[in-house]
Amino acid sequence: MQSVPSESSKTRARIKALLLIVFIAGAVVLIRYSPLRAYLTPDGLSGVMATAGGWAPVVYVVIYAVGICLFIPGTLLTGIGAAIFGPFWGFVWVWIGAMIGSVGGFFIGRTLGRDFAASLIGDRLSRYDAAIARNGFATVLYLRLIYFPFTPMNFGMGLTRVRFADYFAGTGLGIVVGTFIFTFFIGTLKTVWVSGNWAALISPKVFFSIGLFVFSFFIPVIIKSFRDRHP
Repeated sequence: MQSVPSESSKTRARIKALLLIVFIAGAVVLIRYSPLRAYLTPDGLSGVMATAGGWAPVVYVVIYAVGICLFIPGTLLTGIGAAIFGPFWGFVWVWIGAMIGSVGGFFIGRTLGRDFAASLIGDRLSRYDAAIARNGFATVLYLRLIYFPFTPMNFGMGLTRVRFADYFAGTGLGIVVGTFIFTFFIGTLKTVWVSGNWAALISPKVFFSIGLFVFSFFIPVIIKSFRDRHP
């Protein structure tokens, strides 16, 4: 028999949920209306990386991870990273930053919002919550592959019963393809731009990067079609 939460535990859950709402609202206000916004551009972040010297990758990973938790669009941060570090290292640092940021968002959501979310789940929704717990890895992997909004999913998964190991593994594997394609595309174009060798725009490498980028938009359709045929 499921125990009935005490009034004090319900109150604590409501307070934590309120803190989560305040955190999210504060993050949005901070990014949109504070001077920090000026640094969230290729030039601004490149200047920060230049002053960081050899610590630039570490600084970038920290900025990416914190930025994800503050609802800065991951696409923006990924594009800037690819432009600064190039296709290969851009992919490495973006993936690491995204993983740390996704873990941060997950634990913020779980710590502040899970108890309140659980108190709202009725018999009908509890079946879905239990299903996510049983099939956590597959669920997370599928949602990452179809490009479900990154940051909302980080916080949202923290509200469910999904196991952290399943969430971590599903995220790590699920974002590899999209991250590689996007960083390779941006990094390759940036290399051509900086070199000034415009003839390189018709090189196989550029065509390959453009092909991968276009293909990435069809990944959700391919995944959905495969899932419909193999339920």
